[in-house]
Amino acid sequence: MRKTKEKNELFEWIKTIGIALLFAFGIRFFLFEPIVVDGASMMPTFENGDKVVVNKIGPELIDYQRFDVIVFEAKEDTNYIERIIGIPGDRIAYENDELFINGERYEEPYLEEYKKALLDNDTLTGDFTLEEKLGETTVPDGTFFVLGDNRRDSTDSRDPRVGFVSEEKILGTAKIVFLPLDNLKIIK
Repeated sequence: MRKTKEKNELFEWIKTIGIALLFAFGIRFFLFEPIVVDGASMMPTFENGDKVVVNKIGPELIDYQRFDVIVFEAKEDTNYIERIIGIPGDRIAYENDELFINGERYEEPYLEEYKKALLDNDTLTGDFTLEEKLGETTVPDGTFFVLGDNRRDSTDSRDPRVGFVSEEKILGTAKIVFLPLDNLKIIK
């Protein structure tokens, strides 16, 4: 009788561990995924080597918003992390380091730290329009126009090789830096 009890207890432990592993795999695969930032494209928001959590389910329930930080598949086996600047139908332009969307000036508080750190007193973001960069007057349906926060050193939608980002290529939003601990923060 004691052997049966020990077998049942062992089976319960195996079952519990198996369920926990399936649950952990499900969360990582379907809901949240940790990624490592590679490069300077999003400095100072994200530093090279930061580990961030990508929320893969939130955007399935709500629409992507202007200024969300997203992770998307840029090419096979290569993901980029950038900020949505333009949503479908937007006209985007930069003049004198200021963002204009549909003719209205927008503040970008996440860039202030970087602008203050410029040693050459030049602009962080050079002047451009969508038409000059990508030959379109507005962001096409089902796509987004993205920029890195480090505007001088970012491969983003201004580069025709990246261009507009299709919604199908977006893996999710990045809102939390969890490692290294001294960079721990929530992205707004």
